[in-house]
Amino acid sequence: MQLVESGGGLVQPGDSLRLSCVVSGFNLDYYTIKWFRQAPGKEREGVSCIYLRDGSTFNADSVKARFTISRNNAKNTVYLQMNNLKPEDTAVYYCAAGMGCSENLYSYLYWGQGTQVTVSS
Repeated sequence: MQLVESGGGLVQPGDSLRLSCVVSGFNLDYYTIKWFRQAPGKEREGVSCIYLRDGSTFNADSVKARFTISRNNAKNTVYLQMNNLKPEDTAVYYCAAGMGCSENLYSYLYWGQGTQVTVSS
């Protein structure tokens, strides 16, 4: 069972990025995928979550108007579209598979390796 993130990079404030999380090795219908991020010196925090069966989504208040999570089940891929990026969005972004959208990191069974997003002028 594997999750692989991609799409990070160095961008300027106001730019957009789309992260991808390709999942393999398990039945997606029974899982959620959540994006987390961790900035240097800070705790890992949840960003956006999606139920793969019906597409229901949940977003943190800090990103609700700017980030959109979506899925393409045929491609086993979950996306995080990030618009109007700000310097405070700089972090390593991880996707994780779990059974709900809890904030508890231990609720997530599988994690990707992370992808770096840097927002700087």
